[in-house]
Amino acid sequence: MAGAYRRAIGSAENIASWDWREWRLRRGLAKRSGLGRQTGFTLLEMLVVLVVLGFLMVGLTQGVRAGFALWDAQARRISETAELDATARIVRALLSGVAPPPSGGIAAGANAVGFKGTSDSVSFVGDLPTGLGTTRRADITLQVSQGRLVLGWKPHRHELSSEPPPVAVETELIRGIDRIELSYWGSPSPGQAASWQAQWDGAGIPELIRLQLAFAEGDRRRFPDLIAATQF
Repeated sequence: MAGAYRRAIGSAENIASWDWREWRLRRGLAKRSGLGRQTGFTLLEMLVVLVVLGFLMVGLTQGVRAGFALWDAQARRISETAELDATARIVRALLSGVAPPPSGGIAAGANAVGFKGTSDSVSFVGDLPTGLGTTRRADITLQVSQGRLVLGWKPHRHELSSEPPPVAVETELIRGIDRIELSYWGSPSPGQAASWQAQWDGAGIPELIRLQLAFAEGDRRRFPDLIAATQF
């Protein structure tokens, strides 16, 4: 009886030991299988990552292109504004430096240019800046030629001379001009009330000169109306 009881207990212990070893083996295999799945990425995960990176690159490229386009537009705008400001300063200085005609003498004879203004050009004797902080007396013309606002000038002669007149020098101030409109404020003749005139061809000079520039169609630049007071 005792021997049979011990054999039954031994068989039960063997079965329990076998079940324990089998359970540990299965658990180890499960752990190794789980660790193997965590060491890499699936094809679907890689595709998702590549798609997200592609969208990021496209967005970054578009942003850089937009930034460069805005930078170029701003640079062009600043350049155009600087050109308009420089032209306005030069024209105002020239029109403000119109010299009154000589009162008499030899200089008032054949060499006297005087002041002559039309709706699209103006010619006068004035002070021309030399760029060295000084000015020189010159015969000056402002007009539009081939879509350009052109400053023409030549040295003014104060005396009679048999030599040929000097050749006029032309300087382009600004291009893309469609038309120019000039008007003159003053009294062309004694007894006439002062008003804006489309032309001026009198003995004196106007008190004010107004210049308006219109650019070609499609040009976004705007030139403000310029009014200059002469040495009246």
